[in-house]
Amino acid sequence: MKRILVIDEDPAIVDFLSTRFEEDGFEVMGCKDLTNALECFNKYSPDLLLLDVVLTGADGFEICKEIRKFSDTPIIMLTSRGDVYDRIVGLELGADDYLQKPYEPKELLARIKAVLRRCETCKASSADNREATNMPEVIDYPGLRIDKTRYIVTVAGNKIEMPPKELELLFFLAYHPNRVFTREQLLGNVWGYDFFGESRTVDVHIKRIREKVEPLSEKFNWKICTVWGVGYKFEINDDN
Repeated sequence: MKRILVIDEDPAIVDFLSTRFEEDGFEVMGCKDLTNALECFNKYSPDLLLLDVVLTGADGFEICKEIRKFSDTPIIMLTSRGDVYDRIVGLELGADDYLQKPYEPKELLARIKAVLRRCETCKASSADNREATNMPEVIDYPGLRIDKTRYIVTVAGNKIEMPPKELELLFFLAYHPNRVFTREQLLGNVWGYDFFGESRTVDVHIKRIREKVEPLSEKFNWKICTVWGVGYKFEINDDN
């Protein structure tokens, strides 16, 4: 039985979802004490997190950001606000999907199943790719080390805080130097699925990676390049 953690201050929502989703094979747990949201997450180790954006005395975006520092558990953010900016921020912080309240329970259930299915596909695809290509777990370039065994990125000797998906995206590009990938190809190879047609999720992850590594990497012969109209590549300049 898959476990869903709902971080929402309205207990009625947790009770309703628990009753509604139990017949579909989901165990739903709630976290009302929002100051202990991370403790609840670590305690229950959910397969998926439903996270309300608008919380009294807490920030759903901040909770998402903190969880992404150590976990790649799927997150669907919920909000009563229809601002496009909120959706963009949620995706930039690592949310897997975003749904506006009020929502139809059937739609939420469909999205939950889709995200979980895609994550399973991603894990299987990653394992198959490593086995098929003998992909290493550590990549080294001058001034850059990406270690997937410990999920650590080091640039110019500095350890960079990077959520799992950002690290996996950087790793994939660095493993294929000078090769251009479209956003759809990156979604398929790193996420293992099409993100509801949201190719923008690649853009925001690339943006965040650049913000972290570029200030430290100017003197080295590698960089992440945008190929306009196509996608991205990890470029190695052998002339340097």
